[in-house]
Amino acid sequence: MSAWGVKAAAAKPGRGGGKGTVAGAVAGAMAVEPIIDEAHLEQMTLGDRGLEREVLQIFVRQAALMMGRIAGAEPALVAAAAHTLTGSARGIGAWRVAQAAERLERASSTGRDGLNAAIADLKAASREASAVIGARLANPARGT
Repeated sequence: MSAWGVKAAAAKPGRGGGKGTVAGAVAGAMAVEPIIDEAHLEQMTLGDRGLEREVLQIFVRQAALMMGRIAGAEPALVAAAAHTLTGSARGIGAWRVAQAAERLERASSTGRDGLNAAIADLKAASREASAVIGARLANPARGT
């Protein structure tokens, strides 16, 4: 598996992997989105490896900063930081981070219920993305 994750093909109905079957459920659970959508990142940086590297470095710093602001903050500040992180994650194709940040933003508007779980999910997704980005930036063979 590459540092970017694996895109597994969805199971096709009629081959033991259709919806409603155990094989279909297993195939769905095994389908893994890449942690960073490489094609999206390349499109957003116009294929410029130097710009890609800079954008990834900025994302890692911003993710750490936003997670620091979220810790112990009032729900309105949590929502603002989560919203910022949603946009940043979308910009580099970190879809899991974007989805977790969106969930946190929604949870923060309902008060404290579910907030801790949403924060934990975003923290995990952000750490995962940051680790993958760190590995990518440390790999000179990648060209970034």
